[in-house]
Amino acid sequence: MSCPDGLDRIDLRGITARGRHGMFKFERENGQPFVADISLGLDLKPAAKTHDLSKTVDYGALSQRIHDAITSNPVDLIETLALRMVDLCLEYEPVQWVSVTVHKPEAPIAVTFTDVAVTIERSRT
Repeated sequence: MSCPDGLDRIDLRGITARGRHGMFKFERENGQPFVADISLGLDLKPAAKTHDLSKTVDYGALSQRIHDAITSNPVDLIETLALRMVDLCLEYEPVQWVSVTVHKPEAPIAVTFTDVAVTIERSRT
């Protein structure tokens, strides 16, 4: 799924923080890096025409909230973490669509891999 037609987009890529998410005790004790990519679909015209930040999303504030979501309240699954981030993004009234990808580059997998990621997309309609 991609951003629906008629919506503009704000992308935040590579928000990185150390979290203690995972199914295993050592993941909770030691923590590991998590990386979030966020895409927001919204109409940017009202903000662009009025220079009014309240008509868009303050991506500085959102990036801090995403960072805080990674560093607090450990969960077993990155699916749960991704959904937490989706819900945060949809708290912003102008956001009509959101896509969140959570990467777990140091996941405890026995084979060589580059990345593990979960993506959740939701829209208001």
